[in-house]
Amino acid sequence: MSSRSALPSGNDRSTGDHHASLGASRSDKATSQSSRSLGARCRNSIASCSDEQPHIGNYRLLKTIGKGNFAKVKLARHILTGKEVAIKIIDKTQLNPTSLQKLFREVRIMKGLNHPNIVQLFEVIETDKTLYLIMEYASGGEVFDYLVSHGRMKEVEARAKFRQIVSAVHYCHTKNIVHRDLKAENLLLDADANIKIADFGFSNEFTLGNKLDTFCGSPPYAAPELFQGKKYDGPEVDVWSLGVILYTLVSGSLPFDGQNLKASGWEGRRYAEENQG
Repeated sequence: MSSRSALPSGNDRSTGDHHASLGASRSDKATSQSSRSLGARCRNSIASCSDEQPHIGNYRLLKTIGKGNFAKVKLARHILTGKEVAIKIIDKTQLNPTSLQKLFREVRIMKGLNHPNIVQLFEVIETDKTLYLIMEYASGGEVFDYLVSHGRMKEVEARAKFRQIVSAVHYCHTKNIVHRDLKAENLLLDADANIKIADFGFSNEFTLGNKLDTFCGSPPYAAPELFQGKKYDGPEVDVWSLGVILYTLVSGSLPFDGQNLKASGWEGRRYAEENQG
């Protein structure tokens, strides 16, 4: 689980230092994202190539746009069409069996999703040691970065963005998928400023009558039942996160500060990244 404090809370916010406080939280991003897991095995289109080679399959590597302990993300261009994509390169040798299982689960989930406001997984290339995920490239960056640069959104803009987010989350729920890590950092923007939900590392399938019990996601966006250690159906934790996101879009800050989280029991819990359910 990422505990990164992405935005100041409402209690912290002041007009004088708003943008400075947002920007200061960027330094720990690579660490907080490095443990992201993926999900379900795909064995098609196997290729043999190292990270240092200029090509992966039919894609020419351009530059690194993200990096963690076990994975990096490269901007690449399809050799024939010229289409830009993001390629996530995961070193499988650094992952334990549980992490590999979660990695393959995320892949399985992403391959089954097709929505205009969800980052699309185009292709999976697998070798003995490496997994390459060729995904849609959202050139507009994170909503988080947008808020850092521009401050809170105007109501009309926030309404349009939130409508797209809700549409994508509702689509996932109709397919019995819960995201469990909705936050400003996982909301990307394409070249036309449309929302693209990313990072399904904590996602899982849910079925009516079968409860989930893993505490995962990011504390500032987490539902109360997660802090209380209660089992949950699935969609309700996403709905809570949606409320936090809406507040964040229109205010440029998070609704809960460190003291709120401590009172909720966050400080005493250990996040279940390695035992995700």
